[in-house]
Amino acid sequence: MHPERFRLKAQIIKAMAHPSRLMILDALSEQEMCVCDLQKIVGSDLSTVSKHLSVMKNAGLVQDRKVGLQVFYRLRVPCIMQFFGCVEEVIASRFVSDHFDDALQTCPR
Repeated sequence: MHPERFRLKAQIIKAMAHPSRLMILDALSEQEMCVCDLQKIVGSDLSTVSKHLSVMKNAGLVQDRKVGLQVFYRLRVPCIMQFFGCVEEVIASRFVSDHFDDALQTCPR
């Protein structure tokens, strides 16, 4: 695979690498939302949420549309949420592995 493809993949993953951005993506997986609603979900000021959205838009994760003074966002490619499913599996397997390792350490030999 060409090195540029890896750079683009890294850019997309980096654009998701913040808890607030993950919350935004999760909310947008349900429906299109305006910036003000996303602000309530994230719990940050409007400028911070706008910056997060700008990063994700530049990475191709979200797209926007303007209606009057409001800006609405939606996922550009909803299949990105499949990535979250994979991440959840990694978390679950790590949890099981950690508990298995703990059980081995407390088990008399």
